[in-house]
Amino acid sequence: MGGSVAETGRGSRRKVPRGNGVGTADDADDADGAAVELRWVWEERRLGGAGPCVSLAGVVHSRRMCYTILNLFHEPVRADGVALPVMGGARLRPSRGARAPAAHRRIAWQLAPWIAAFLTVGGASAAGLPRALRPAWNSITAEDLLRHTRVLASDEFEGRAPGTAGEVKTVAYLTGEFARLGLRPGNLDGTWVQEVPLMGINTVNPRFEYLAGGQATSVALPTEGVIWTMRFVPELAVPENDLVFVGYGVVAPEYQWDDYKGVDVRGKTILMLVNDPPVPDPNDPAQLDPRYFKGRAMTYYGRWTYKYEIAAEKGAAAAIIVHEDGPAGYPWSVVAESNTAEKFDLAREDRNLARAAIEGWITLAQARKLCTAAGLDYDELKARAARPDFRPVPMSLTTRFSLRNELREVRSRNVAALLPGSAGARRDEYVVYTAHWDHLGRDPGLAGDGIYNGAVDNATGVAAVLEVAEAFTKLRRAPARSIVFLAVTAEEKGLLGAAYYARHPLYPPDRTLANVNVDAMNPWGRTRDVEVIGSGQSTLEGLLEEGARVQGRVVKPDSEPEKGYFYRSDHFEFANVGIPALYFKSGIDYVGRSADYGRQKDEEYLRDHYHRVTDEVRPDWGPDGGGRGHAVDALRGLGRGAASSLAGVAGGQRVQGAPGAGGSTCANEVRKRRPDGRPVSVVGGEEREGAAYLRTRK
Repeated sequence: MGGSVAETGRGSRRKVPRGNGVGTADDADDADGAAVELRWVWEERRLGGAGPCVSLAGVVHSRRMCYTILNLFHEPVRADGVALPVMGGARLRPSRGARAPAAHRRIAWQLAPWIAAFLTVGGASAAGLPRALRPAWNSITAEDLLRHTRVLASDEFEGRAPGTAGEVKTVAYLTGEFARLGLRPGNLDGTWVQEVPLMGINTVNPRFEYLAGGQATSVALPTEGVIWTMRFVPELAVPENDLVFVGYGVVAPEYQWDDYKGVDVRGKTILMLVNDPPVPDPNDPAQLDPRYFKGRAMTYYGRWTYKYEIAAEKGAAAAIIVHEDGPAGYPWSVVAESNTAEKFDLAREDRNLARAAIEGWITLAQARKLCTAAGLDYDELKARAARPDFRPVPMSLTTRFSLRNELREVRSRNVAALLPGSAGARRDEYVVYTAHWDHLGRDPGLAGDGIYNGAVDNATGVAAVLEVAEAFTKLRRAPARSIVFLAVTAEEKGLLGAAYYARHPLYPPDRTLANVNVDAMNPWGRTRDVEVIGSGQSTLEGLLEEGARVQGRVVKPDSEPEKGYFYRSDHFEFANVGIPALYFKSGIDYVGRSADYGRQKDEEYLRDHYHRVTDEVRPDWGPDGGGRGHAVDALRGLGRGAASSLAGVAGGQRVQGAPGAGGSTCANEVRKRRPDGRPVSVVGGEEREGAAYLRTRK
């Protein structure tokens, strides 16, 4: 390939490729021959006493918006030839006097236009792109996105539940599509799949009773509550035992918070509230105190997964959570329908006997009944639980449980495809692009339509992965780093496919630069904003911000942080092992719509379609549907954007995770190594060995 020559400042000259590469800083043309001015902007600041940090922004002026994949495969250099520690505008923080690590210096620059392409959700054309990129851009079409979505969300695929005929059809479709694109099998054994061993548990005849003064009352299941066991046993009975209210069930040393203080709950049933303790701000009681649990944003302490984990650690016989729509982030129907179907967990040698014998939920109305039977006031208990001095409350009631299980062992499958990188040793570094292929399957007990098609959640996300994979294959030259396209299983059962991959990776975690996750794309139109789920977790967010500025759009934090979406999709398992992860979605400021349109659409989907049989491909997604002509354009643009952000990272961008995500016990980590090579997690400012997700599911 021909190239022009650029000065390095060391008396040498190096070639910079054209086509997929570019010309030079002083002699650069875009693919259409338009002159380009390249301006370097320097900043030097001291951040928190960490030493001088340099930020570099390559500013490109062109009559074309997306001149740039220019130096995607090369590293930027200063006039004196020193490679620059730049991370898409995010400032690295080397130790005082230290030079940034080589892995951080070998980066690509001019990533903003790639992400700008992502942010252009409709009405965009390839006219502003270099000619070499246009086939990739044009390969992502609304028709293909909808075609994939319709296939995956069809009744023929039976709701795509793990361990069913729907899984067989889904895996066959995905492997066929990846093979058609010319990608390589992603498993090093030469296959397209990674087997994920699961335990399937179908609860039969559950019974939940509470006793007051010797009088037994049955909780109606599943209208007033749901119970199950994750123990892989054929039947289980928990004899009569005391019921204790433990507030939010949180033990958070960094907040000096212990909801179990002074009480031994071994062998007892504990009743807990969902989400974090909502501590009022003493200066404004209408707001939450930001000193506790990140204020409005949910931490991992608020997730039901944590509450069951700490219950097991404390030796509780049963752990019951009170459901409220607002704090949980979804209505009771989601709880009931999700937890009456077959449950799965990763196969474990101890058959989950370390878990609490019974786990479950009850409705708010049932919680009030329990409190009334115990002579207590629910609202008063809830208010007390939001105070650091809260102490557990024995409820003067007893409970008992019984159930039977139908058990099976399942070999489910993650589907993996590989696009090898193009740049020597750097092809042994990876970015992983994820979307979960599974949904909830079918319920033969429902009258009429019993198939949970999962169109938005997550046939749209898998369709985006397929389209992005195809776009990458259209590039004349592959990105420097290798790209793994990973469609994971059992996300709906607790992020199990992603968790298994994180613990049994096909590619080394310490050579995996980033994870970009797609879960439930927006089919309703263009937005002026983009939301980052779990804002502040990694410097990948800087790439989105640059692209947004190019497009005159804005990147905002999650508009509903109290719902804990950061902990509810597959990227979380990558973050747990220290791989910087990015999960983002369209915002709620829709072009050409009223100010409350976005909120209304989110609420409508959550109320009427999320985890319901009505989550199907709908007529109003198409150009002629209900006047919503931008809907498929939005899908198309978001798919392109996923390709854009990944291309930047794969081209050499190096990112870091940020400490302090979700509290000291379960934060995202900044990967470090001790002098002896052992990994170290930096969690909430404290160094610990191992992964940042300290409460691992063993």
